[in-house]
Amino acid sequence: MTSSVRSEPAVPAASQPTLHRRIREELRERILCGAWQPHERLPSESALMAQYGVSRITVRQALGDLESARLIFKVPGKGSFVAQSKPFQELGRLQGFAEAMGPLGHDTFNRLLSLQTVAADARVAERLRLDVGTPVTEVRRVRHLDHRPVSLDVTWLPLHLGRRLRSDELATRDIFLILENDCATPLGHADLALDAVSADAQTAALLGLPPGAPMLHIERLTHDREGRPIDYEHLYCRSDTFQYRMRLQRR
Repeated sequence: MTSSVRSEPAVPAASQPTLHRRIREELRERILCGAWQPHERLPSESALMAQYGVSRITVRQALGDLESARLIFKVPGKGSFVAQSKPFQELGRLQGFAEAMGPLGHDTFNRLLSLQTVAADARVAERLRLDVGTPVTEVRRVRHLDHRPVSLDVTWLPLHLGRRLRSDELATRDIFLILENDCATPLGHADLALDAVSADAQTAALLGLPPGAPMLHIERLTHDREGRPIDYEHLYCRSDTFQYRMRLQRR
């Protein structure tokens, strides 16, 4: 009787990690380039064994790495499937949302909730270096990415800049680009603070979340090239469908 167990081809022990990494990287590239779409089934373990001429354990090592990276998920008895990847924006660059997402192939849209003149409260006034009660422009928007709501953005600007904003443009244009292109106000830098919060009932309803769901909260104060604060905002982001990323280097 012959054994049905497939034996590994004779490969030096030092080459084994390279072999499973090669399979992992080739599968990873196909996922990231869109050759396999979210929830599409990957070739079976037997098919991958035949394609690469390796044993089941090597294939499982490669698939295990992809699962740990959350690029695939496994369904017992059915196989491995491409996971729904999270779009992300790099925090290391000062960019508007549409400006960052467009080149990555994502569709963006802003649902404008309100555009109004309000009196600056103590926190807004302090951030924008104004007197309490000074009129400022307040903008409330729900950001949509690929037709799904991903964040609630509340922004305050000095009135001389806020008056240049138009409701019909805010559906598709970033405030950053309006400031630079329409208001001739080049951006300089931004200060950020991040923490985790729970969605209140109103925010949860706007973002399609259950009340109390965890969210990422970003407080951002953007300055112009001369160092003047011009854009103060709070972003409340869904943590299940979107990511912010940053690379840090040790100096």
